[in-house]
Amino acid sequence: MVNVESHPNRRLALMLLAAASLSPIASGQAAEDSSITIHKDPNCGCCSGWALHLQKNGFATKIIETSQTDAVKKRLGVPGDLASCHTAEVGGYVVEGHVPATALKRLLAEKPVATGLAVAGMPMGSPGMEGGQPERYDVVLFGLSERRVYMRFIGERQI
Repeated sequence: MVNVESHPNRRLALMLLAAASLSPIASGQAAEDSSITIHKDPNCGCCSGWALHLQKNGFATKIIETSQTDAVKKRLGVPGDLASCHTAEVGGYVVEGHVPATALKRLLAEKPVATGLAVAGMPMGSPGMEGGQPERYDVVLFGLSERRVYMRFIGERQI
């Protein structure tokens, strides 16, 4: 048997391995949860604003530009009345519209049984829709058989 203490390189390797196993990123879960894929129309500027909001709040974004956003929404199970201008995927959930990062972080921490979150339409003041008088809007948690208000906001401020 090799004495780890007598081999500094092995000791360092074991220490690094032990530290990495304690890190949530090492398990892949935190990295998966903070990486979001956004499907957006190439001509939509507010979607890029939403992506920037997510990046500023610690999410890694991957943008897929497509003129077939309706097909993406249908494939991912977004109800028509909750549709907005972009659809995203994060941590096994669907995200429709201008959902604030605060709501996404809560969703990923709580992991409710649901399809995802949506902000219907394009409320003024929501992330990516800054400018003008911020409106009150709901972030809706939706699934196959249930739908409920998950959080409420005015602009980016939770109420």
